[in-house]
Amino acid sequence: MTEKEEILEPISQADEDGTKEKRKDEKKEHKKLKEECKNLEKQVKELTEETEKLRAENIDYLNKVKYSQAELINYRKRKDEEIAQKEKYCNKDIICDILPVIDNFERAIKLDDNDLTDELSKFLSGFKIMYSDLNNILIKYGVSEINRVGEEFDPNLEQALITDKVPDKKDDEVLEVLLKGYKLKDRVIRPATVKINKLD
Repeated sequence: MTEKEEILEPISQADEDGTKEKRKDEKKEHKKLKEECKNLEKQVKELTEETEKLRAENIDYLNKVKYSQAELINYRKRKDEEIAQKEKYCNKDIICDILPVIDNFERAIKLDDNDLTDELSKFLSGFKIMYSDLNNILIKYGVSEINRVGEEFDPNLEQALITDKVPDKKDDEVLEVLLKGYKLKDRVIRPATVKINKLD
């Protein structure tokens, strides 16, 4: 081996050792980066799962809020309808209490004026005025009579107390009103008591 070769050999060995060290460092760096990438991927996966979970919870909360709002709107509508119904029929109880008084006035007025003395006749004319005033008050508050003589019996508006058999009248026809029925606006507050025709 020449002197030149001897000098080159240690230099080549040193270069080789340096390259090996460099490769080792690169491998370590590469391994470190790989682990960091894995950790980052894991974190990204966890964050994605957390985001999806939060998104699902958010949708659930939004649905609950929408449901609660709908419930509140429905509750308000029901309450408004309830109040409107109460306002519409708030006078029902007092009107029902007045109806027997009206019935008594009608019975008194049906007395024959010709058979009465002047004093009783004047008294009866006062009754007629009071009866008329009471009727006007009822009309003012939306009360109407149920009087369906000549029409077919309707169990929603009338109750049949007695029957008769009149051949020239239709079956189930209302022949006579025995006790007047009344409606408050569109609701029956007292059905009429009637006599109906039964041909069978």
